[in-house]
Amino acid sequence: MGLWKSERSNTWTFPTLILCLYGFFYMMKPSEPFLTPYLTGPDKNLTVEEVTSQVFPVWTYSYLALLVPVFLVTDYVRYKPVLLLQGLSFIITWLLLLFAHGLVAMQVVEFFYGMVTATEVAYYAYIYSVVSTQHYQRVTSYCRSVTLIAATIASVLGQLLVSFADVSYFHLNAITLASVSLAFLCSFFLPMPQKSMFFHRRGVLEAPPGSEKPVATLSSDRPLSHLEDNNSVVPADRGPALDRPTNDAKPQRHVLGVLVQLTQDLRDCYSSRKLLYWSLWWALATAGFNQVLNYVQVLWDSRAPSHSSAVYNGAVEAIATFLSKSVS
Repeated sequence: MGLWKSERSNTWTFPTLILCLYGFFYMMKPSEPFLTPYLTGPDKNLTVEEVTSQVFPVWTYSYLALLVPVFLVTDYVRYKPVLLLQGLSFIITWLLLLFAHGLVAMQVVEFFYGMVTATEVAYYAYIYSVVSTQHYQRVTSYCRSVTLIAATIASVLGQLLVSFADVSYFHLNAITLASVSLAFLCSFFLPMPQKSMFFHRRGVLEAPPGSEKPVATLSSDRPLSHLEDNNSVVPADRGPALDRPTNDAKPQRHVLGVLVQLTQDLRDCYSSRKLLYWSLWWALATAGFNQVLNYVQVLWDSRAPSHSSAVYNGAVEAIATFLSKSVS
């Protein structure tokens, strides 16, 4: 049994499969295209003005405030605990959406959803700490594709349930709660990474089962570009591997060293104009996309009020997501 667990954790397929299941269930949210009609309808009884000016902005600013500290904590705790935090935040968000009432309660919902989106970095970074570099392109395509597929299916499902089965928005949110709860359960089965980008760069890497090669240890003073995958080994003729534990130095000096290394890596990365331009494009595009996605339902509701006309939010978001997948 122990040997099976060891082999399971040393392959790329098992963590990729579990992470894809996690990504599928956390994006399977059929209620999300109908958030504004739900908040302004009889379930929550908020006005469009309250939703626009007092509820949705909480998500924007909480996301911004949490993003940098969450990024550093994610690296320090090696990804998996942050995925657990994301799953727990999902559950809290939808429990409040279902059973809490009032303006303040919905603002708390948006804060926890800000936590959800800020911790999303762990989903996209986790897999690179548990698979070898030769699989990076493949696992990246799997992890990103499954989220787009799940979002498309969720939007289609939500639209079909609303249009043809007359399912209430409350029950759509109940389905979403069940889905994100499954995602939370999936996160427990993810193997715990032994290394991370900054705080755990000297983590001991185990050789594959049955291998007679010595254990390799990454040194924290090596450039990021020279980091190898977790199956890399140091040849025997280069001397013994460093076996000094990471926490020999004082925690303060270790944290300072990590911050210095982070600064150097940022400087090295953005000395490339192409990478700088790409990063600016990605940041602006992501910010614009999030803002449009956040407020577009308010625009739709103003053009065709949900209480007096048919709602096709799910169909529109399904088509948009499908097209984004097709052209990517």
